[in-house]
Amino acid sequence: MSRTRTALLAAMALVAGATGTAIAAVPGDAGAAAVPCTVDYKVQNQWDTGFTASVTITNNSAAKSSWSLKWSYAGNQKVTSGWNAKVSQSGANVTAANESYNGTLATGGSASFGFQGTYSGSNAVPATFTLDGVTCNVDSGGPTDPTDPTDPPAGNRVNNPYTGAKVYVNPEWSEKAAAEAGGSRIANQPTGVWLDRTAAINGVNGGMSLRDHLDEALRQKGSGELVIQLVIYNLPGRDCAALASNGELGPTEIDKYKTQYIDPIKAILGDAKYASLRIVTTVEIDSLPNLVTNVTPRATATPNCDVMKANGNYVKGVGYALNKLGDVPNVYNYVDAGHHGWLGWDDNFGASADMFKQAATAEGATVADVHGFIANTANYSALKEDNFSISDNVAGKSVRESKWVDWNRYTDELSYAQALRNQLVSIGFDSGIGMLIDTSRNGWGGANRPTGPGATTNVDTYVDGGRYDRRIHLGNWCNQSGAGLGERPQASPAAGIDAYVWMKPPGESDGSSKAIDNDEGKGFDRMCDPTYTGNPRNNNHMSGALPDAPVSGHWFSAQFQELMKNAYPPLS
Repeated sequence: MSRTRTALLAAMALVAGATGTAIAAVPGDAGAAAVPCTVDYKVQNQWDTGFTASVTITNNSAAKSSWSLKWSYAGNQKVTSGWNAKVSQSGANVTAANESYNGTLATGGSASFGFQGTYSGSNAVPATFTLDGVTCNVDSGGPTDPTDPTDPPAGNRVNNPYTGAKVYVNPEWSEKAAAEAGGSRIANQPTGVWLDRTAAINGVNGGMSLRDHLDEALRQKGSGELVIQLVIYNLPGRDCAALASNGELGPTEIDKYKTQYIDPIKAILGDAKYASLRIVTTVEIDSLPNLVTNVTPRATATPNCDVMKANGNYVKGVGYALNKLGDVPNVYNYVDAGHHGWLGWDDNFGASADMFKQAATAEGATVADVHGFIANTANYSALKEDNFSISDNVAGKSVRESKWVDWNRYTDELSYAQALRNQLVSIGFDSGIGMLIDTSRNGWGGANRPTGPGATTNVDTYVDGGRYDRRIHLGNWCNQSGAGLGERPQASPAAGIDAYVWMKPPGESDGSSKAIDNDEGKGFDRMCDPTYTGNPRNNNHMSGALPDAPVSGHWFSAQFQELMKNAYPPLS
């Protein structure tokens, strides 16, 4: 599996919340040249039976083309998986050897890797490390990151933040919903707060700022527990394959993303005033999957996605966001994981999981910064198709051969999310990760909802007659005609699923039906035009979009009414 090297400065913290830290001297410190190597070993995150750790080695001797670091545990710690190094263990003795891409270690150069392990009792930092048989210098003590005053004290995250907690109702969305005829039936539902540009941090056009939302969340919380859901959505070159939701930052503006967007958000979330909230972040929807499916040599490639793959700024941006926001002990990072109609095919599924791992170990982030993943964000894929399964055969053909399924491995979001979770754990993500599924617009109810399988004339009549998802094609994503509200937000609805959520606020447009001038950096995508006849990403089908839609994120009354009309479960 391909992974990016994690480049760390000695002064940069990986994750706050370390229960044990050994901080070594760095080149240039007094006495550093007197020892052949130094080691910085940090226990980043620790729970009842497990932990994650990061290790940075600095070579103060002759340059190396390969390296091997060894240590022994005094307790019963066991390494279960590692990244950016080949980590093995025999009894109490652990060996970490370089990967092919990070074996070169210049004089004064550093290499970093991480791992996950189990323990019981104590979890002390090893006393001695040797690099290629030579003992390294290890000093203990020091803060997680003395250069970053926003790093809060360590905290303990719960396994599922939604368990036993209310979820924040956004007053701005609630007011718009209540103003619609019949909208009071759902105006009290929790939805995501979208930070889709830098200005959203302080409030757009007099609207609520991030602090305003957090203050209101404290009010709604009362004496119980409360989750507030934030969508982190402002990568440079954002949405390289969907012009309707392009953002304010150009493809190369990664520094602005870090210093003007992520850093201020972290500073606010790290305010001790908000320490009692459970803050769920959905990190950068529709970004990393594009680097798998919409780049050369795929037929679906776009020049913009090729640029973002080449410059690495999606991976860097997601890694930086995970690292910085993961420092806040009451933040729960969930990474966007597309949907089954995008990543469910054999050549997309495993490659996407690997891409998520690459981003989760970039820019100082580790898998410990990822609490879970979210599927179907702002999309329409059905939660569960009851009238056919991927293993069915009709008239001598598998359901996979139908035009609708088109050789996908999955028929719906629940099966996809559960399978993806297993895949992610198998490549090194924590076994406790949970999945979220956005059910805000995937109900597909109303008079046209099938009540049983289609005719068995052939596999297409069988699938098309029984499927709940009534889109023209799975690749259609913009303001879909006939869509309905889905399952209401709820915690722990199925195995491996932390919650069903309405991360996309129902009634907010996906994009304009025609070009509309705006100051938000959002372009016009023909997939939002109801007259558009398609492209390779939807096999040249009609777009299925509603007419007269406003710019993405703006209120779309006609869509809101259609979502209520077609809700499943139905609204009372």
